[in-house]
Amino acid sequence: MLFILSCMLFSCQKVIQPDLNTSTPQLVIQGNIYDQAGPYTVKISRTVNFDTPNIYPPVNNATVTISDNVGQSEELSQTTDGTYVTSNLQGIIGHTYSLEVKVDGKTYTSGSTMPEPVDIDSIYFKKSFFGGSKLIAINLINRPNKDNFYQVVHLVNGKQIPGFSVFAENTTELASISYSFMTTGTTPLLVAGDSIEVWLECIDQKVFEYYRTANRDGGRSTSPANPVSNITNGALGYFNACTIRKKLFIYH
Repeated sequence: MLFILSCMLFSCQKVIQPDLNTSTPQLVIQGNIYDQAGPYTVKISRTVNFDTPNIYPPVNNATVTISDNVGQSEELSQTTDGTYVTSNLQGIIGHTYSLEVKVDGKTYTSGSTMPEPVDIDSIYFKKSFFGGSKLIAINLINRPNKDNFYQVVHLVNGKQIPGFSVFAENTTELASISYSFMTTGTTPLLVAGDSIEVWLECIDQKVFEYYRTANRDGGRSTSPANPVSNITNGALGYFNACTIRKKLFIYH
C-alpha cells in the first residue's frame, strides 16, 4: 500500500510531457510567471507518437509575448532550443497575464490571474498512518471563504525533488490549515543538518485543473490521458501566473 501511494504521489514530474498515440504532433507550451524577480521562461516543444522514445523536439523561431491588464507587454527572446525568456517583465499580485504564441502561422493564447499569496506558518515532520514513513507537514495561514488552489514542491539542500502535490481548500475557519505530503521514494536519506525548503505556490483554478489531471493516475497508465490545458487552439500544456511563499526547515 505504501509503495502504491508513493508512486501515485511522486511518479509525475512538475514539468509534464504528455504522450499521444497519434501520428499528428501537437504543440506543447509550458510557461510560468511569478511574483518573484524574473526572468520568466516559456518552453515550447512538440509531442511524439506513443511508441516513439520520449524525446520531445523543441520548437524554434516562435513569437512569444506576455502582457498584462495594465499595459505591461514584452516579446520574449529565444535563448536555447525551444526556450524563451523575459528580460524586464515583472510579475505583480492581482494582475491578469496573457500569453500569445505564434508558430507556423497559428496563434495560441492563454490567460492566468496571479492570486494573493498565502504564508507558510511552520514546517514539521509527522509519521504516516501507513507504516513508519515520514510526511512533511506544513501549516498555512488560512484565507477563509475563498476557493484557494495550491501547488507544493520541496527542495533538499537546494536541489528540487522530483514530483509535485496540488490541493484545494475552501473553509470558513479562521485558524491555520495543515497539509502533509509523502516523501518516500523521492527524498534522499536525510541526515542532521540537511535543509528542507518548501515552496507553496498559489495558483488559479485552471492551472490547478491542469496539475490535478496530470497527476490523476500517477503516470501509471500505459495510455495516459492528456492533462486539461488552459491554452487555446489545441495546444497542450499550461500558462501559470502564481505567487510563491517559501519556508526553510533544518532536519535534526
